Amino acid sequence: MTDKCNDPEVYQQLATAHDSIEELQTKVAFQEHTIEVLNEALASQQCQMDELSYKLRHVIDRVKSIQPSNIAKQSEETPPPHY
Repeated sequence: MTDKCNDPEVYQQLATAHDSIEELQTKVAFQEHTIEVLNEALASQQCQMDELSYKLRHVIDRVKSIQPSNIAKQSEETPPPHY
């Protein structure tokens, strides 16, 4: 009967499992960081969109409030008599 605690194959399997766990932990940490960065970017873009939406509504209201001009467009002007 062999002692499994002293078996080199068991040590190799434990080392491989440890390396795999360490690699997974590294990947999870990187993904958490990436998610945090993307969340900050998304929040910033949402603020920018809210601000632009507010400004656009303001511009639309200003354009609607402008009185039409009494000056005819260039295409509607009749040429002067000397033409």
